[in-house]
Amino acid sequence: MYHSDITLKEGAVFVTDAHYNKPKGETALFKLLQKIASNEIDTPQLFLLGDIFDALFGGVPHTAKENEAVITLIKEIAKSKEVIYLEGNHDFQLHKFFQDNITIFPIQKQPLLIHGNEKTICLAHGDFDAPFGYKLYTSLIRNPFVLFFLNIYDSLTKHSILNFVELHMSKKDQCSSFDWFDDFTKKRFKNGCECDIFVDGHFHQNRSFSYKNCKYVNLGAFACNQRYFVVKFAQDEIIFEEKTLRKER
Repeated sequence: MYHSDITLKEGAVFVTDAHYNKPKGETALFKLLQKIASNEIDTPQLFLLGDIFDALFGGVPHTAKENEAVITLIKEIAKSKEVIYLEGNHDFQLHKFFQDNITIFPIQKQPLLIHGNEKTICLAHGDFDAPFGYKLYTSLIRNPFVLFFLNIYDSLTKHSILNFVELHMSKKDQCSSFDWFDDFTKKRFKNGCECDIFVDGHFHQNRSFSYKNCKYVNLGAFACNQRYFVVKFAQDEIIFEEKTLRKER
């Protein structure tokens, strides 16, 4: 658990798992960020809970080139609004691309503890407590030396690594429902948690449960139905109100 002095504000916008991929011709995330930048969607804070991009790796400059327009727009938003970015398993080492005004939390600083409306809130992308094999993989893939050699290999093979990621994601159903998710979360939070509300993404399930001393909220993926979430304070409750960009056209 990483403690921060961040205060959650009413009207904050949460986006997770957009899996933006320019070669696939995606435009929805860019449109949402444009609405935030222009104050058409008026918000004091933007929380990005990881996997905003299909592939954005510090140490692999080509990934930034592919995502330049969205990176620039996030930087523009950060000039007037608080932007908090929790790295995911598809976007990491982000300090290489976002140096100013954007607060970045790598997997080592997740869950992130913040406060709001007299509640404690834990935030994470969602893969911080994965099995050992996955943790080993994520540790290696984030290593600067490994990324250095991966960048060389990717460049020499005409971006075969990024092409593989794109192929893998094209076969993935972003909106699939997991039959095992209920039992998984019960085991995950069998001892409760260290905050009043625990919020993550990663699993794309758009579900919530109450366990002992806390409420668990898994936010739906933006890649599925262009969902994002707006924070509402209702007396002593915090509500993540689902919005759909598609319905606002």
